[in-house]
Amino acid sequence: MPAQQVEISLRIPQVKEALKDDSGYPINNNDVRFIRSINVSSLPKPGDSIKLSARGPQPFLGTVMQTRWDDGKEMFVVACRYSLKSISMPLYLALMGDPDWTRKPLLQL
Repeated sequence: MPAQQVEISLRIPQVKEALKDDSGYPINNNDVRFIRSINVSSLPKPGDSIKLSARGPQPFLGTVMQTRWDDGKEMFVVACRYSLKSISMPLYLALMGDPDWTRKPLLQL
């Protein structure tokens, strides 16, 4: 089967060493998703682990929560969550700085 392009929508947990915003409040990662397109050999199903990467640290695993077709994007969107309870500062900074990942707030004000 040929590779298929999907969009990853990654939910990450809090950073081990809490980052603060400009107001001094901890940054809440529950309100954002990290988005990127990747090629997969087969469509992942809920419960599957998927290997992801960001520039910098080693690859990491995401757990697939949902796979759904998006008519507007004409591709599957794979909702994942980071597989561990907290994320390291180096990996968080790698995600933030990687141009392949887009940080998207869930609520647009």
